[in-house]
Amino acid sequence: MRSRYTAFTLGREDYLCATWADGKAPEALALDPATKWLGLEVKGHWLRGDAQAEVEFVARYREAGRAVRLHERSRFVREQGRWYYVDGDFPSA
Repeated sequence: MRSRYTAFTLGREDYLCATWADGKAPEALALDPATKWLGLEVKGHWLRGDAQAEVEFVARYREAGRAVRLHERSRFVREQGRWYYVDGDFPSA
């Protein structure tokens, strides 16, 4: 999770695409280089067996002068010893 957040802050679309689970990556990413990332708070993480996990986080950033708070519960799978992002839900407040 932290490595993917760092990739967003650095605009590393290649890394983000490489860390999506097979068949889950979008066709294209449109990262805005003007976005200013402000922080990541990991709220919790849960193993769901040997090869599945969930991470709940809040990422904050500023886009076009507007503060944004992204709260997500992400799902990951482990394949050949590496974790890959599958998808996420946006928990209610």
